[in-house]
Amino acid sequence: MTDMSRRLTSYLPETPQRLALLESIQRESLRASLDLQLVLSVIDVESRFTSRAVSSAGAEGLMQVMPFWKKEIGRDSDDLFDPDTNLRYGCTILAWYLKVEKGDITRALARYNGSLGKTGYPEQVMTRWDTRWWIDS
Repeated sequence: MTDMSRRLTSYLPETPQRLALLESIQRESLRASLDLQLVLSVIDVESRFTSRAVSSAGAEGLMQVMPFWKKEIGRDSDDLFDPDTNLRYGCTILAWYLKVEKGDITRALARYNGSLGKTGYPEQVMTRWDTRWWIDS
């Protein structure tokens, strides 16, 4: 966590906010059986760790979740700008796509981004993983 916190400083300079977010990311990554570094890389590419981010397509929050997912896996009243809620949705969706794609990260990431058949988005995430979030075990 200390190393990840240091890497996240440029996005979130306040230590308490940074640590709270990292704890939430770790909790939801574990709950969905996802690699923490992968989730950090997705968030980095999707929102640059901005919880109030909105894409041109209407995706919301840290992991840029489309509002239609509230009807699919949640409730209409869920707030996708709430970091914990957004992380729960995003990790659940990404884990589902990894299952659908039998562990193929490239295809799962493309599905997550709505760009199945294209490699641009998966390449961005994998590059961010390799250059910013990778930790040797």
